[in-house]
Amino acid sequence: MMSGNALRDLNTLPMSERKNGCSSKGNFTKPCNGNTIENVEEHQKKSPASVNINGGETVNAGAEVANLEVEYIESENLSDLEDVDTCLKKLIAGLDSKDWVLVVEALNNVRRLSIFHKEAIHNMLGDLIPLVVKSLKNPRSAVCKTATMTSADIFSAYNDDLIDSLDPLLLQLLLKSSQDKRFVCEAAERALEAMTTSVSPMSLLHKLQPHLKNRNPRIRAKASMCFSRSVPRLGVEGIKEYGIDKLIQVAASQLSDQLPESREAARTLLLELQAVYEKSHDLSTTISEHPEMGSWENFCQSKLSPLSAQAVLRVTNIAREGLAIGS
Repeated sequence: MMSGNALRDLNTLPMSERKNGCSSKGNFTKPCNGNTIENVEEHQKKSPASVNINGGETVNAGAEVANLEVEYIESENLSDLEDVDTCLKKLIAGLDSKDWVLVVEALNNVRRLSIFHKEAIHNMLGDLIPLVVKSLKNPRSAVCKTATMTSADIFSAYNDDLIDSLDPLLLQLLLKSSQDKRFVCEAAERALEAMTTSVSPMSLLHKLQPHLKNRNPRIRAKASMCFSRSVPRLGVEGIKEYGIDKLIQVAASQLSDQLPESREAARTLLLELQAVYEKSHDLSTTISEHPEMGSWENFCQSKLSPLSAQAVLRVTNIAREGLAIGS
């Protein structure tokens, strides 16, 4: 239920601010695939007396909040804050509010602060991240999706500064990217992509590895995709430092996973590892001449069980044969 004061504040905003959100241009942004969060007609029948806010939400002045079209603005279209100090004072209370409209507003203010005033909340990250995680768990889709968008902006802004707070955030994003609500799922996937491009791969791989063994096959698949995307960012030296033998064992275990996404991520990773191995051993032109001299095949057979090695070599040999045919 929305407080009278909060509703009055929203309805007395200038038109320019109402369009942009209370203090954010991104409170309610473009519809995702044209879907509404709630059933519009159902709410209109139950709540005939209502007030429109932000051009997309409808609030029943006397009772509950009813969703019409909750819109979402992309990061690059967010506008700067007009009063940073006032926003900072209200930020924690807004994120912890029982009023979902205020929570969405606060989440969007976190996004804007991350983009335009990242130093202003740097010292608050330890308090902010648990509240973003709380919003990711919120059953209301508008709050959950806005929290995923907030996560992406936080990753882009703070990179490795989030590593100590990453575990609960990562788990929730993997869960949300695995659920059936498509527009929330897609937003969570974009947040995971932002994570894999922003956070140090050496640190991130250690965080991802436990999720590769999660009981939920969807979570394993999303974690595998993140893992596969992160490895190339290590570079040749980073892969050698992490341990190419450890990485090949991870990839081999995912080759037989339940979901095709996991298996495809494993195949992509194996081809990357093969290229790095052969480059680092300068074997690209000598394998066919001296197969006994530390070839990729011998390496796989020395590090994996016979069945796993056979599966790995089948993947990499098929890819090599395809390149040979193509050339």
